[in-house]
Amino acid sequence: MSERNVLGGELESCGTDPLTGYLRDGTCTVGPHDVGLHAVCAVMTEEFLAHQRSVGNDLSTPRPEWSFPGLLPGDRWCVVAARWLQAYDAGVAAPVVLAATSERALDVVPLEVLELVSVDVPPDLSTLGPWA
Repeated sequence: MSERNVLGGELESCGTDPLTGYLRDGTCTVGPHDVGLHAVCAVMTEEFLAHQRSVGNDLSTPRPEWSFPGLLPGDRWCVVAARWLQAYDAGVAAPVVLAATSERALDVVPLEVLELVSVDVPPDLSTLGPWA
């Protein structure tokens, strides 16, 4: 059975350029071997990348031996849920794509927190307000 997203639907692709995911399949599928829970589909920002570098998690430097290209602002990447929460607590959370974030992220981060920085477009655009 495939993993679901935090909204209860089918887990959507997070990104293919660069190719993300613990399994490098474009999704934030966690599976049984990903003990770090690379479950949060985040859109990289300069602030998030700088924060991660400052706490010893350099996401900007390419690491070919791990099939890791190094990330730039705007890239979508499956990040470790605890690392994302650490950045949120520091006020530099990267925006989150809920439809591409694994439900397993909820083991670490409450849905309400993820929703605060969500960049998803809801299926019912009328919920966006009168300008929709």
